[in-house]
Amino acid sequence: MIEKSNLSEVRKNIEECVGQKVLLRGSLGRNKSFEKEGTLLNTYPNIFVVKMDDTQRNVTYTYTDVLTKTVELGINANGGYDSILNTMNPEVKM
Repeated sequence: MIEKSNLSEVRKNIEECVGQKVLLRGSLGRNKSFEKEGTLLNTYPNIFVVKMDDTQRNVTYTYTDVLTKTVELGINANGGYDSILNTMNPEVKM
């Protein structure tokens, strides 16, 4: 079950990273997945927007997508990417 406090914490963590490079990972189904880099453009009450580097298109995801790990969001830090969930669950690595 998703707790409101966890969702609020994910939203706060993502809001603090607006303007930074991010890495998105997710599943496309049938053993297909994607891994793309982009820039976190903006956050809204229910979604956040990422501009993809390769296509220059904007994509949106919900905070629930991150919390349920439908999509993994990594923030560029120290030459690599750290999962946005590290502040809530330190053993999560990207």
